[in-house]
Amino acid sequence: MNDANPPRFTPQGLIPTPEQTAIQLARNKVVLVDANAGAAKTTTLAIRIGEALARKLPPEQILALTFTPEARDVLRQRLLDVGVPPAQAHRVAVLTFEDFAGQQLDRIDGDNLRQCAEARQLKAYALAAIDRAAERHAGRMEGLDLQTHSIALAQFLDVQLQLKATMALAADVEYMGLEEIAELMGVPLTDYLTTVEYETLRLDGGAGAVFRGPFDATYDLASNLQAGARLAEHFPDYRIVLCDELHDLNEAAFQILDALIAKPHCYFVGAGDKDQVIHAKLGASDEYLNRRFAQNYPNLVRYPLTATYRHGPHLAYAMAEFKQKAVESGLPLRTEIRQAHYDGSAACAQQTVAAVQQWKADGYPLDGCAILIRDRHQSMAIENALIEADIDYRTPAMAGYLQRDEILFLRGLLAIGLKDFAAVKSEQVRGAVVDAMIAFSEMRFSTRRLDNLKAQIVKDPALLGELFLIEDEQRDGDELNYRDVASTATKKAVIDTIAWLSSVDPATPAAAVLTEVCERVKLVATARRIFVRPYEAGVVNKSVAGLLEAAAASGQTLAEFWAAMNAREAFVRRKRERKAVLIECVANAKGKEFDHVILPFLQADEFPHPTQSRAEEENLFYVGATRARARLTLLSPADAALRSAFIAQMRLPKSAAAADAAIARNQAKPAAAPSRQYLVASYQEKDQVKALGAQFDIARRAWYVEAGRDLAPFAPWIKK
Repeated sequence: MNDANPPRFTPQGLIPTPEQTAIQLARNKVVLVDANAGAAKTTTLAIRIGEALARKLPPEQILALTFTPEARDVLRQRLLDVGVPPAQAHRVAVLTFEDFAGQQLDRIDGDNLRQCAEARQLKAYALAAIDRAAERHAGRMEGLDLQTHSIALAQFLDVQLQLKATMALAADVEYMGLEEIAELMGVPLTDYLTTVEYETLRLDGGAGAVFRGPFDATYDLASNLQAGARLAEHFPDYRIVLCDELHDLNEAAFQILDALIAKPHCYFVGAGDKDQVIHAKLGASDEYLNRRFAQNYPNLVRYPLTATYRHGPHLAYAMAEFKQKAVESGLPLRTEIRQAHYDGSAACAQQTVAAVQQWKADGYPLDGCAILIRDRHQSMAIENALIEADIDYRTPAMAGYLQRDEILFLRGLLAIGLKDFAAVKSEQVRGAVVDAMIAFSEMRFSTRRLDNLKAQIVKDPALLGELFLIEDEQRDGDELNYRDVASTATKKAVIDTIAWLSSVDPATPAAAVLTEVCERVKLVATARRIFVRPYEAGVVNKSVAGLLEAAAASGQTLAEFWAAMNAREAFVRRKRERKAVLIECVANAKGKEFDHVILPFLQADEFPHPTQSRAEEENLFYVGATRARARLTLLSPADAALRSAFIAQMRLPKSAAAADAAIARNQAKPAAAPSRQYLVASYQEKDQVKALGAQFDIARRAWYVEAGRDLAPFAPWIKK
């Protein structure tokens, strides 16, 4: 601590570490905090805000930015947790980038601007953009694949988000051809052309935004700043700007942050962990932490936050070995790292269930347990095993396997073949089945006609079988319709398969029937055509392979397997107990923490995935493992040659020995005495306590006595 500049804010409920105090007192124009997972980044930023308030900075001159509403709400709560009075905390602007951008754009937006918070609200605009792209380019460009089914629309919305986050649309492409531009931006030509038309519609040809979807406010403000517009001159006069989770920073958000920091009297404190950069598709990169800030602000100062308070030394030191960086734990807690091995996906699922059951047997609640998977296809065997064990689970950010497009398509075929679509009780799932069947059959319907068909089939399930008797819209007079791009053989293959299914004895083994169905409809080839990115097509095919494996393992007939699928859906959709196990993709778990984390399928061909960036795969594993507080369970193949290299990188024998010593050290630490004794003096009594030597904490609006002073004179004001 700097005796010449002691802290004026003392957080309640904790004693800051020397690293936190250094950040609390930092006076540099730009301060970057290189933080490890669980190192109290958000709490440290809250303490920094408390210090600014204690030094009489008006709350209105402080801005704290986050990337998600969840992170925003956590930071707001941390301000209260560390002792910032609610009246002051509520005056501090704690906003997402999208919140802030929307506020700044209010002065140039029209009154009729439509906010579309959900992707489904953008469907009509996306379809209109496809129509415009067709009018301009269909028949004149090769490789154009303008589709309107739900999967194609979802892919398009992802691509336009990627182009905006990276600010790729602002690139100088004046003398480049359209195919060359799409290749430069790393996106399909169809999606690039549709994005151009979509943005023309959204921005009314340059007159101003007509509607905004997720991230559009951030992008629009960044574009305004990059184009040299004057909105930055109207930014509020913030004296200190803070930003949490800097590893999620992309180019659009950086442009906004840079404009804020560039103001002469603005100071910046940002915290991030370069090893948690996992959203490269959305422009996230360690380039910002490693280079871009330093490029713009060469006098910046870096501070570390090495000590984690999420888990104990055993996991902290294993992650230090894994990432080859300093990681410490300040907790006297033994975070267990358990390992189990398996042969095959079914055995891995059983090991997962065993780990959950052991957690429950040890007396811990199920809602503290999270199964974090590398990708969604891995959940199928695990979901089935949990259902068989009658263990409730939830999948908040990902659909259960029975609601995934490829499985819905197969369910639709079985429903028609068995003439039993009514067995699917949920109207929402029925509608999703229709969507999936149209997508995988590559049928073309106008939006209005599709919506009408869905509404009829949802209400009367028997009509599903007539879907393929309806003439779709593949031709417009004698001209090929622009949507009739993919092979017309797909629909015929599906129709022929349905005819074959109708003749199959329901007592036939389910595995044989499903295998034949997949062959007949050429599901692998169709997935490659529908899903532009090879990785996503691979996930779909693995998901289907998992279903075939489950059918074979069940030994059930087609009728029995169909009934079992619907019964399992009923299990998943039943009213959930509050205490349910979480199944989540690792990428969606960042920023969260759980008492027990189970990482299944740690094998060389799954995690790390051989087709993905090794660096980002390492970061994904680091994020997954560091979500654990009390226990981490690693499940890998029995054959050591097939195991993920990430386990060996943790060097568990070496890190465990050092961790044992660290726990003993942490247990031996004396409890630190509070540095201040707060008083309950009223306004009328302020002169009395001040005369006795008390001091006033402006952040908490309370009088206090420094540690070491005789408290006897203050006895009337010490809270009993």
